[in-house]
Amino acid sequence: MLVENAEREGKRQRIPEMTAFLNAQSYELEEYDEQLVRRLIEKVTIHDGRVEVEFKSGISIDIEN
Repeated sequence: MLVENAEREGKRQRIPEMTAFLNAQSYELEEYDEQLVRRLIEKVTIHDGRVEVEFKSGISIDIEN
């Protein structure tokens, strides 16, 4: 339980860092940005009919095909 709490707290601390980083970006994305992807995304998992994107903040989203 202590490990889970520590992981959860670490994720909470990264959210403001990610928000500050995104707010500091002064341009619209028009093409793939490797640095941005590496800072924000933990992993991408491809399933049948959907893609799951897990952000370093711990938030996951599913994209249906």
